[in-house]
Amino acid sequence: MEINVDEEAGIDAARRMIREEEVPLLEDQFEVRNRDFPDIERNTWIQKAIGQTFQTTAHLANLLPTGTVLAYQILSPIFTNIGRCSLASRIMTASLLSICGFSCFLLSFTDSYKDLNGNVCYGFATIHGFWIIDGSASLTPERSKSYRLRFIDFAHAIMSFLVFGAVALFDQNAVKCFFPTPSADEAEVLTALPICIGVVCSMLFATFPTTRHGIGFPLSAAI
Repeated sequence: MEINVDEEAGIDAARRMIREEEVPLLEDQFEVRNRDFPDIERNTWIQKAIGQTFQTTAHLANLLPTGTVLAYQILSPIFTNIGRCSLASRIMTASLLSICGFSCFLLSFTDSYKDLNGNVCYGFATIHGFWIIDGSASLTPERSKSYRLRFIDFAHAIMSFLVFGAVALFDQNAVKCFFPTPSADEAEVLTALPICIGVVCSMLFATFPTTRHGIGFPLSAAI
């Protein structure tokens, strides 16, 4: 059965019309579905700042050791008794915050490299070079010097410690443990302090990015 050129052109035109009609229909369905979600209203400066800081804190959390943050998120509800702290709970929570904060500070001085077999080896940056802690391999003196401790490492360690503190201040269990009934002034400080930390540290991290890929931090393909 043969189909002439005019019939083929008519079929193609009909198909194009069907596609053009389907696109507005999908867009209309998308718009109708979006109407089910109410618009978010942030009237006060605190609400606007909190909304902005949640996004900033989520980004900064990527610059913290994932294992430390995960351990804190798991243990915090247990140690704080979901915000209903006794004296023993406060001591345990304070110990957890101290250990996790020190871990974020210390792990900022770690770095990693890949050996000839593609295995990732971790170690600590020192003033003399690189101290490997999970293997017997050793780097050449020239390459080891490239991992030497620098001043910016201390700045990153302090910022990581502060960012963890900001993350902890957004944990309502920890806040309720130490401030069960905060006053109006205390509530403003507890809200504004992590915001300030997040803004300042995000600018510093963006201006002076870290080149290390230590324990608990994401690895780079170029490592």
